[in-house]
Amino acid sequence: MASVVTKPSRIAGGWFKQVADRLAHRFAATTRRPHRRAAGLVLVTLLGAWLGLLAVGSVREPVGPVDTTMTLRPSFSGGTKINVAPLGALTLDSHTAPLRLDVDVDELDQERASALVDHPERIEGLQDEISGDVRSGALDLGVRSAVAVLTGSCALALAVYRRPRRALAAGGLSLALLMACGATAALTWNPKSVLEPKFSGLLASAPSVVGNARSIATEFDVYQQELARLVTNVTKLYDAASTLPAYQPDPSTTRVLHVSDIHLNPAAWHIVRSLVEQYKIDVIIDTGDTMDHGTAPENGFLEPIPDLGAPYVWVRGNHDSKTTQKAMEELAGASPSKVHVLDGGEPVDVAGLRIAGWGDPQFTPDRSVAAEGDPAERAEGRRLAGALRSQRAAGSPVDIAVGHNPVLAEQTDGLVPLALAGHTHNRSTRVLPHDTRLMIEGSTGGSGLRAVEGETPDKVQASVLYLDRDSKRLQAWDEIDLGGLGLSKAEVSRHLPEEIEPGSSPSPSPSVPSPTGTSPATGR
Repeated sequence: MASVVTKPSRIAGGWFKQVADRLAHRFAATTRRPHRRAAGLVLVTLLGAWLGLLAVGSVREPVGPVDTTMTLRPSFSGGTKINVAPLGALTLDSHTAPLRLDVDVDELDQERASALVDHPERIEGLQDEISGDVRSGALDLGVRSAVAVLTGSCALALAVYRRPRRALAAGGLSLALLMACGATAALTWNPKSVLEPKFSGLLASAPSVVGNARSIATEFDVYQQELARLVTNVTKLYDAASTLPAYQPDPSTTRVLHVSDIHLNPAAWHIVRSLVEQYKIDVIIDTGDTMDHGTAPENGFLEPIPDLGAPYVWVRGNHDSKTTQKAMEELAGASPSKVHVLDGGEPVDVAGLRIAGWGDPQFTPDRSVAAEGDPAERAEGRRLAGALRSQRAAGSPVDIAVGHNPVLAEQTDGLVPLALAGHTHNRSTRVLPHDTRLMIEGSTGGSGLRAVEGETPDKVQASVLYLDRDSKRLQAWDEIDLGGLGLSKAEVSRHLPEEIEPGSSPSPSPSVPSPTGTSPATGR
């Protein structure tokens, strides 16, 4: 049920009194001129109606997982404006009338959004729920607006003319005008306007935040159904993993879950939590791009991190701003054993591993700053390498170096046995010239909402790394793929480093004969 949004009554009352006094003085001399009296009454009615809408003409309404504020505003062209602060606004040519509908998206309710992921069966009814919320909000807004314009016009007319009959006439005129505006809007209603929105603000300079508006609008039914199927694939993953040679938890094994490029996909937290439980993960390492635009309203997306079931080590990506990093640092301050932020090469000790990283030097959603490309990444990577040399000289070498961009992480070659990166949305691994293994993770968020843009949806990818607890060396790793939106497939591949021969007994010890190279398993 919508709730009323009230404006500061003292300010509105002061404006009202000033306007009434000035209009009373101006119209005092026009009482003997009928045409001027009529024009004056219309002016007082319109002004009173506008003041009424301004003072108490808004309602708050939850629409699906977001909280919104709906308001009617006078306008020459009509239409609908959806404000998504601070990213910008979408303007829809929804109707032609002297009234515009403003919808302010106030915040994403993390609890309601998470409930959709935890209970995917609800997604099937999400569209009907949103439609019902919009209808409910529009009805409440219509009633509230009628009361607002009636009250505002009557009160201003009474203050100006000091005659109840004039006040009632102004009220009747205001209601007639509002009904005429509503009828005009209904006759000119254009439901297809959602397919051709006009973007402003940051949305105009970075339309990828909403993707191709036409394809997303027309394919949203498919998207919401496949998102539910994506989460269901985690169960299929369990079936696939059960057929692989499984490493048994023992004192000589440290298990690291490598994730990256989540890009605001709430399904990722459900998947990560499931993998932590299934694989008995000791530490999660996120190589960045957790956000899409690094804005403050996105920070609520980070709230589930302390409850994922394992310590979370994070480094800033090129889509994560300093605002994002500050929010992560606040989580780390509140849960110092559960959240760790890497930057400046300062190492942290988690799960028996010494880990150091460097935040990405480029924040690409900020179109006011020109991206400097690979040279900037190499320069910061050399600074990370310097920090690693200092740690090694002090007798406390780092086990894992972390950076978002592989170009930055490459600069640590020869200083650590293992370097982790993301950024490319394409998983790969290679041994660098000085024997550091660079592992690049794909997108654990399936590239976020962009997954619905192409013909082939992006896979959801993560990796489980098995490290010897004493030597800190990589013993094996599992590459985990979910088939993304539209594909009901889960695949787990076991890999051994080249220096470990199949059939040998690396630590940790396999519970069944070791795989020869790669052993894929697929659940359908």
